[in-house]
Amino acid sequence: MSRGSQFEGYCIDLISELSKKLGFKYTIHVVKDNRYGAMDSSGNWNGMIGEIIRGDADLAVAPLTVTAVRERFVDMTTPFIQTGLSFIIRKSADSEDHPFSLLFPFSTEMWVGVLIAFLLTGLCMFLVGRISPTEWAEPETDDHNFTLLHSFWYITGALTLQGAGPHPKALSGRVVSAIWWIFAVLLLACYFANFNSVLNSKSKHISITSFEELANQDVIDYGTIANGSTMLFFKNSNNPVYRRIHQHMERKKSYVSTMQEGVRLTQEGNFAFIGEAVSLDLAVARSCKLTRAEELISMRSYSIGAPLGSPLVKNLTIAILQLSESGELTHLQEKWWASSCVGSDEAHTSEALNPHDLRGLFLLLGLGLGIGLLLALLELLSRARNRAKDGKKSCCSVLTSELNWRFGSGPEGTEQENSDKNKA
Repeated sequence: MSRGSQFEGYCIDLISELSKKLGFKYTIHVVKDNRYGAMDSSGNWNGMIGEIIRGDADLAVAPLTVTAVRERFVDMTTPFIQTGLSFIIRKSADSEDHPFSLLFPFSTEMWVGVLIAFLLTGLCMFLVGRISPTEWAEPETDDHNFTLLHSFWYITGALTLQGAGPHPKALSGRVVSAIWWIFAVLLLACYFANFNSVLNSKSKHISITSFEELANQDVIDYGTIANGSTMLFFKNSNNPVYRRIHQHMERKKSYVSTMQEGVRLTQEGNFAFIGEAVSLDLAVARSCKLTRAEELISMRSYSIGAPLGSPLVKNLTIAILQLSESGELTHLQEKWWASSCVGSDEAHTSEALNPHDLRGLFLLLGLGLGIGLLLALLELLSRARNRAKDGKKSCCSVLTSELNWRFGSGPEGTEQENSDKNKA
């Protein structure tokens, strides 16, 4: 794995330990065609095996599988890792076993965002009902319909697509009401669409645990690295299940060029990537969305490749055995295969919608609430100007009096107004 201009990983640590033991210096380069090595129809090798044969490299240090055909053209050290073939699929949300499965379509952050939007809209509806003179024409004598409790009850009815009267009469109140209706309808549409996706994901993935089950279903696609040792195993196998898997991959052309591509397709869903278990375990440790099948077939091993007759092979073999006996190889495997998913609930949150996914919807709601409040203030300001003109008062004093009446300090406003009338 690359980190800037440097490389890191199990194999990088392995070659570093071997160089210390044997006292050699080395430089690393990535194979030009990103392949491990396979022979074409004309007998030429590509990938790392090809570079070893042509003398472009002295060693191939990678998850390089030991095969009979490779052993005829290059020398291989004693294996440093034992593995087998398996496959990875995307985890599914096991909604039947969880008491709160109805919450899975939205992430925790999304539910918090919806709650905040609900509270702000209810408060905005209450303020608009108080401020707008069309909604509350005579605060001195009339009752106020849109109390705080009724405002929340009204938007709750809108959220459940039922409605609850009385409805707003003012333009400002209707703007807030309309924008909340739009928000509620789109939010519910996203919820039910994602809930259906979660249920389908469960039905597609949860029961596939073996190669036979993988071969007997046609719900999800599957593939492996093109021209790799895994593909050759299925191609040359006499087992009817494995032959069906190879025929499916040939028919669908579901091969991938690199393991990274296979992991990416699996993370996106509806794909199972077949490969060597130790490499798949590393992908699972890095991505909490993935899980590996327990079944292992075709046990094989990874070794370091070198040119035929290379004097390095014997010494490398001894050094690898010493690292194994001292526990260093086990330590390296524990270091790089440590899972980053401990304690996470990614199976239920991988497909959940986040506020970032619906940021446009929240922005639309915020804009609508702002416009509603602005319209309510403009309505009140217009009324204050008209009353100020009729009573030959300043607009500010009338506006202040209106706000005092509407937000709980009405008697002071009444006394001031009565005093003005007596003077007249």
